Amino acid sequence: MAINVTFLKEGEAGQAIKVANQLAEFISAAKSNLHIAIYDFRLKDPKTYQPVINALTDRANAGVEVKIGYYAGRPTGSTHKGEKSAVVEMNMDQFVEVGGDPAPADIGDFLSNPPKNIQVKGIVGQKLMHNKYVVRDIHTGNGTLWTGSANFTDDAWSFQENNIVQIQSPELCLFYETDFQELWVKGNIQSTGVGDTGTVTVGQNAVDFGFSPGEGETIDQKISSLISSARRRIKVSSMVLTSRAILGALEEAIQFQQVKDFSGIYDLTQMGHIVKVWKKSPKNSSIISTFEEVASHLVGKHSTPYSPKGKHDFMHNKVVVCDDAVVTGSFNFSHNATQNSENMLILHSKALADQYAAYIDERTEYYGKHKGVGV
Repeated sequence: MAINVTFLKEGEAGQAIKVANQLAEFISAAKSNLHIAIYDFRLKDPKTYQPVINALTDRANAGVEVKIGYYAGRPTGSTHKGEKSAVVEMNMDQFVEVGGDPAPADIGDFLSNPPKNIQVKGIVGQKLMHNKYVVRDIHTGNGTLWTGSANFTDDAWSFQENNIVQIQSPELCLFYETDFQELWVKGNIQSTGVGDTGTVTVGQNAVDFGFSPGEGETIDQKISSLISSARRRIKVSSMVLTSRAILGALEEAIQFQQVKDFSGIYDLTQMGHIVKVWKKSPKNSSIISTFEEVASHLVGKHSTPYSPKGKHDFMHNKVVVCDDAVVTGSFNFSHNATQNSENMLILHSKALADQYAAYIDERTEYYGKHKGVGV
């Protein structure tokens, strides 16, 4: 397998069921252990819910160690016995504050009452445990990773632009396992990811990795530096664009005509609200100007305005293609992402970069023709 990618588009017929079956197949291949760090796991449709839950239950009953860590909200600070942290429903300003992703108001029936052989643990933090990864068969020669931008929800698989990456690499899985164990043992994102950056080789391709919050600023700068080094193409597919370093690198690429091919897509609805918040303070005039310059070269998707129980049809990728390298993972291009628990990959592969670029071009053309309005 080496590295396989799946691209999600809003409105693709049967897409959610295909992803559910794909994830179920990934889970079903586990022989020894299966460790999942997931921000939002709330499948409601039986056609998506049953394949995934059946696969998890089957593996657990077969003796595979199944552990699921999920985002459980902010610590309460209370020492009262039995009191737990809770995720509260956000309003739009809070949604923007945490980096543009809806905190689940409930964890769903499966996580709240899992089968006896499946271990489930809530991970708290002042910022988000925002990962979406699965590590399979760690410490074996078959270690395989599932990651990307897609949560385990019906909306993520049906209405959002997302990408999913599967990588067979025992070496890479060890680093993801280190991050998972830090989260699992501490039950808190605080101080996780420190020192967790590096590069592994998968087949003929170098793959850089990093974990925040410990290496959040390093990741932010690494993405910015990659953008600054591009000489042929820069393709953006990002829900939000609020990192000053990343926006600055994109603006310079435009101003100095660094590449001939600069294009992409972002979520216009979410960024529109962020800009309104920025305009409340004069000190934000510089970043507003920078964003507007960058956005003038991109297409914006008019997603549904955020509400906790509304349709979540965001342009949800966190991707940039720079020449023959691809940035992907759960790490939004925002300051908040540096403080969240996130994972980031840079895939150094012309073949993969071409695939991502073609996907971004197709989505950019589609939303450009449809004035950014999803189907």
